[in-house]
Amino acid sequence: MAVQSVTKEQFQELVLNYQGPNTIIVDFYADWCGPCKMIAPVLEQISNEQSDVTVYKLDVDENPELASQYNIMSIPNVISFRGGKVYKRVVGAQPKARMEDLFR
Repeated sequence: MAVQSVTKEQFQELVLNYQGPNTIIVDFYADWCGPCKMIAPVLEQISNEQSDVTVYKLDVDENPELASQYNIMSIPNVISFRGGKVYKRVVGAQPKARMEDLFR
């Protein structure tokens, strides 16, 4: 499944209220962020390879309230959720193996 964008309006339903078996990963990013662009292909690859992972991206410039709520001080900031709760977090551009830790 391809990485999809999520907005503040969708976040509650798609991330916090999700009760399925998948780990939900949210990439807090901005279009102007170089490191965010570096990890985008890695997250796309994970999304396509892992049937039990759903990856969303959330633009922090368009959704500052959520960025503040999750204490996003630097980007990229990638958070995995299970059962609507924060499970793990990776900050900065990291290799694929480190990103895979988000759902293990």
